[in-house]
Amino acid sequence: MAVSPFLFVSVIILFLFVPVSSTVDTNSTLQSIRDGHTLISSEGKFELGFFSPGNSTNRYVGIWYYKIPIRTVIWVANRCNPIHDSSGLLTINSTGNLVLLYQNTSVVWSASSLKQARKPFLHLLDTGNLVLKDENNGSSSQESYLWQSFDYPSDTLLPGMKLGWDFRAGLKRSLTAWKSSNDPCPGKLSYGFELKPDASPEIYMMNGTAKYYRAGPWNGLRFSGMPELFVNPIYNFKYVYNDHELYYMFDIKVETELFSRVVLNETTNSRRRYAWLTGNQTWGLFDSAPATDCDKYGLCGANGSCVMINNNPTCHCLKGFKPRSQEKWGSSDWSGGCVRKTPMICQDKEKDGFIKLDGLKLPDTTHSWVNQSLNLSECRSKCLRNCSCVAYTNFDIREQGSGCIMWFGDLLDIRQLPSYGQTLYVRVPASELGKSNGKQRAVIIAAVVGSVSGVLLLGFCIYKIRCWKAARERKMYNADDKDDLELPLFDLDTIANATRNFAADNKLGEGGFGPVYKVGKLKDGQEIAVKRLSRSSDQGLNEFKNEVILIAKLQHRNLVRLLGCCIQGEEKLLIYEYMSNQSLDFFIFDFGIAKTFGGNQTEGNTNRVVGTYGYMAPEYASDGLFSVKSDVFSFGILVLEIISGKKNRGFFHPDRNLNLTGNVWKLWNEENALELIDECLVGSCAELEVLRCIHIALLCIQQCPEDRPSMSSVVVMFGSQSSLDQPKQPGFFVERSSLQFDILNTSSSSNQESCSINEATVSLLDAR
Repeated sequence: MAVSPFLFVSVIILFLFVPVSSTVDTNSTLQSIRDGHTLISSEGKFELGFFSPGNSTNRYVGIWYYKIPIRTVIWVANRCNPIHDSSGLLTINSTGNLVLLYQNTSVVWSASSLKQARKPFLHLLDTGNLVLKDENNGSSSQESYLWQSFDYPSDTLLPGMKLGWDFRAGLKRSLTAWKSSNDPCPGKLSYGFELKPDASPEIYMMNGTAKYYRAGPWNGLRFSGMPELFVNPIYNFKYVYNDHELYYMFDIKVETELFSRVVLNETTNSRRRYAWLTGNQTWGLFDSAPATDCDKYGLCGANGSCVMINNNPTCHCLKGFKPRSQEKWGSSDWSGGCVRKTPMICQDKEKDGFIKLDGLKLPDTTHSWVNQSLNLSECRSKCLRNCSCVAYTNFDIREQGSGCIMWFGDLLDIRQLPSYGQTLYVRVPASELGKSNGKQRAVIIAAVVGSVSGVLLLGFCIYKIRCWKAARERKMYNADDKDDLELPLFDLDTIANATRNFAADNKLGEGGFGPVYKVGKLKDGQEIAVKRLSRSSDQGLNEFKNEVILIAKLQHRNLVRLLGCCIQGEEKLLIYEYMSNQSLDFFIFDFGIAKTFGGNQTEGNTNRVVGTYGYMAPEYASDGLFSVKSDVFSFGILVLEIISGKKNRGFFHPDRNLNLTGNVWKLWNEENALELIDECLVGSCAELEVLRCIHIALLCIQQCPEDRPSMSSVVVMFGSQSSLDQPKQPGFFVERSSLQFDILNTSSSSNQESCSINEATVSLLDAR
């Protein structure tokens, strides 16, 4: 469970008003303790003594917080060997080892020191660590300890405490849950690192011998599956892996008495992080794992990925894979996982490719291989040469990314993360490259309409349009003044050579203003694509300027990035990053820009209509009139397409003789708007939120521009539960015969996916 920054701020403010406690006048170093006596750390933070847990009468030696009124035990010595009366004695024997005696004779627990000490004594530190030291050694470093409780955790991880391995001592530090609140003996639940030769180590929560939860591999900033480890004002997180040790630890940034702990609990089957809230006199929960059902290990089986929709898990197969059993998959039994649609053939390995999947918790690294010196391009090449390699990505995501991690065999325990997810490159045969995956599209659409407050895609669309409007208001630059471009300038010869002089077989596609070519790679290994302005196109210098300004100024993970341009003679070229996994319109219908304003225009008239059929506002398509409300119309159409799964252009309801907007309007007036929902979403979306999305979309596509809301109002509508105005009839509400529909299709451009139509005119529209 990720934590709100506001909770962190509240905790900081709370503890700034807590006075630092004065030193307790109690000796924190002893050689023996009897039941009934305690040892308190020098600043009075922790206490060591005998206690009985819960309703039990058994006696145990443990450590707990001294100042917290709720006794919270953080370590237990004799976890499975209780003492049944008050005769217990914790002492240092003649050989310098720490022992727990029953009735002064029977040893019920012991801790052997690593070194022989002349004058050993017991010391309780203010970190909660119980250490055995030699009086003749004045060093305070951990290397001077003969023995320490931090090396033998119970169910709790404290700040400064290492979870992991000491390879030199052959010591594994992991957490094990109490069997119950009455019994501190280790139960079935454990939490710690598992080591695999040449692979990336991971932290697992084990239920007996079965994997129950996985933190994901460390990526330089956090564990891949633990987005709660984000940078914050309270905690520091540290990961160390070298020849001597492997460990993870956290500590507190705030210089005050903030008590925090991580606890493994078998009753809740979870690992939870708490902080003591003095004002409430209670332990506040900061995060928990597993946080959702998607966090439970292997929920979607092999080669499947989990996404939470309306607080329910939904599995889908990775692109290039299909359910092993469609019948079980359809009944939400995902345990069988997914298999490849097309088997991999080793002889054709050079023809294979990779699809890029973003926002993931990386797969289980049990069958992985790590090399920290390879870059991403080298990692791809190495994976491609090995028939068994099925996926790869960067080992470290800091800065531009570094290192290589490759997977072999099935990809297990993948989930989609709303934030802090990573990129994975999955191998598929050449025949699968470029194919659309209906399930992926279903998940994208479901995520869109599943929660109004978390509509990532709609937020992106709003963001795109608002930024577009802001770009219009910027002063146009002089394209001849190359210093004003603030972009790298590419040499025409370089681009021509890379495209083999703009060869036809290197073309990715073509819009109304010119073709787009895939160009290979830059010197740093990045793949690029080039848009070449057609000399015969009516797009002139102004359109070119606008595209440069718009795209260059936008930096967003969902928008293609403009890397540079080339202006030489009559050639005008735009150099973009190459999207190997297709753009978003590969899964849904995004649209092209309908019209670009100039200067500070908010409305205008044009005799040259430029845009995409199906998204242009009626006043613009028929009369060339445009305004900021034209954007709103296009956005409303997109919302309806996302919900219905139908493309506005070319849709015709066979029974009602209606186009898409007409069909929506008819269903709305009949109070049957939910019939619009794409069948792949039925049962997996919040109906009230979908109805609100349809309502807002209808407001956006009203016939008269002045009736449509502004985009800022649309943002408010999506983010609130306020009442909405009743929509009026939409623009392009068309009723026509099947014959007219056939004629319209015949007279349309044969390229249904074209994103830009030059000198467009709209015809064959019946009068309303």
